[in-house]
Amino acid sequence: MNESLNRPSKFRSWILASRPKTLLAAVVPVLIGTSVAVKNDSHNFAAATIALLCSILIQIGTNFVNDLYDFLSGKDTEERKGPTRALAAGWISKKEMKLGIYLTFGIAFLAGLYLVYIGGSFILIIGIVSILTGISYTAGPFPLAYNGLGDIFVFIFFGLVATCGTYYVQTLEINSIILLASIPAGLLITNILVINNFRDIDEDKLNNKNTLAVKFGRTFTKAQYISSIILSYIAVISIYYFSQSIYILLPLVSIPLAIKQILQLNRLKGTDLNFLLESTAKFSALFGILLSLGFLL
Repeated sequence: MNESLNRPSKFRSWILASRPKTLLAAVVPVLIGTSVAVKNDSHNFAAATIALLCSILIQIGTNFVNDLYDFLSGKDTEERKGPTRALAAGWISKKEMKLGIYLTFGIAFLAGLYLVYIGGSFILIIGIVSILTGISYTAGPFPLAYNGLGDIFVFIFFGLVATCGTYYVQTLEINSIILLASIPAGLLITNILVINNFRDIDEDKLNNKNTLAVKFGRTFTKAQYISSIILSYIAVISIYYFSQSIYILLPLVSIPLAIKQILQLNRLKGTDLNFLLESTAKFSALFGILLSLGFLL
């Protein structure tokens, strides 16, 4: 009786299953790519809006696949330290989740056809590969996330592909500035996954999730997290070298927050790392906003 009273509505269940706190990862690369396009007077806000929609939908679809296949494989256990999963909690059925996956990726594909019209077959290939990667991230015979490849693919698709792709559909070109700008986008979004895997390292070992954290241990994972932050600032300084605009250095004002996160990484344990997970997501968004403002100014 009490359990049914605590159960969220179906609408709220879908919202929670989409993991709204992770969606910043889909917004930041599009924001950065668009700001660079605006700087070069080559922006196309219609294309940017569709790129943002597709990015968010692919992220949501990936989250749905993760929820479904972790449930089917029995990897969502009572020892889980992260947020409650929709299928494991009984909020959404397997049939409903499969339908949600088809609809989400289907709408992303159809919306992306506008970008294909602008950018050609190159964008079509990127879109299809992005969707297939979202599915194979935790599904299929060789799930990327559970074979030590999750970090690499998050960096590639949320950094290089999403940022440069957003810029390309507005300008039809790629240059050194947008490539450099994609680096902090990818690294800091990957850090969200790094903290997630760092928190779950013991549980993942038991469930045969061979993430990089499981493969190389806590010391390596901490070094990976810190290195990603440092490299992000180096990328900003490199962009300044090419652009000679002092505003590009705006992300440097976030250094005190970066130091705070590094200190928390060495202090927090267990479920307390959920706070660092959330702040890492917010930090990646803040960094992206500051970098975008730097380009716009």
